[in-house]
Amino acid sequence: MPKTFLIFNYFILFVYITHTLRNIGLFCHCCYLLFFGVVILIIYILAIFANTANILFIIFDKRLHKPMYLLVCNLAVVDIMYTSSATPTMIGVLLADVKTISYVDCLIQMCVFHLAMVMERFALAIMAFDRLIAIIFPFHYHCFLTNTRTVVLTYILWIIGCGTVVLFPATVIPLPHCTLKLKYTFCEYAAIMRTTCVNIDEYFNQSAIWSFFISSFTFTFICISYCGILFCVKLSSNNDKKKMGSTVVSHAICVTCFYSPIFIIVILSRVGVVLSLDERQGLLMGNILGPSLVNPFVYCLRTTEIKNKMVKIFKKILRFL
Repeated sequence: MPKTFLIFNYFILFVYITHTLRNIGLFCHCCYLLFFGVVILIIYILAIFANTANILFIIFDKRLHKPMYLLVCNLAVVDIMYTSSATPTMIGVLLADVKTISYVDCLIQMCVFHLAMVMERFALAIMAFDRLIAIIFPFHYHCFLTNTRTVVLTYILWIIGCGTVVLFPATVIPLPHCTLKLKYTFCEYAAIMRTTCVNIDEYFNQSAIWSFFISSFTFTFICISYCGILFCVKLSSNNDKKKMGSTVVSHAICVTCFYSPIFIIVILSRVGVVLSLDERQGLLMGNILGPSLVNPFVYCLRTTEIKNKMVKIFKKILRFL
């Protein structure tokens, strides 16, 4: 099929809903689609609002211009990018019945989605490194990790992330397409590859190796950082243990929220449980929406400086009213 023809055609998006919603007898087909769409819309709005608030708090408060908060700000940017790469398409399918997307837009969405997924891993890994340095070298922390070094390191990770994601469009674009039907709720590499006329097993193996390398490297790095932190905590006093534990818990919650759906898929696959397409999509949606919603609230509620900033703003609002 000519590439010029593909550019002016559309992929049809099929909606797959989880088995739990499918088995609810109180809702008709249209009703549970609408219900599911409204839930996703509310989560998306909350995630965007919370992450944007975090970014603005950090940008406009000079007292928060520290390496830790710069990394929190970077995580918020990644979360906005991650959830915005797929959620609007899902909302469009479920609420507005928009079941088409142009080929070019689909490729852009694929690149943004996979870049955000990679950067989510990198952001969590560099934040674990930040906590490790802060706990092991508390008196030299600001010497080792300055704002400039933190920004440079973050830029380097973004460049590496962009470099790895370039492989996806470079692989997909030259291939001929045999169907315009996309059996997913948004555009990702696996979804677009299933529309091609080639044997996709080889390409999926390559992407699986790439994904395994990125995931295992970042998660192992986080685990090693936690081991260093735990060793240091063991040697500390009780008061220091509480402070150290408090700083690590927030990050641990974010890591658990992001990696849990991934590990569920891997573990179930290893024990021989074959997940259907809609079950995989449900876990993937959880992986997209969960961290983007949880991360900003975790850092808002558990970080004293940001929490105090929010309290002051709300007090000013109440006085004004």
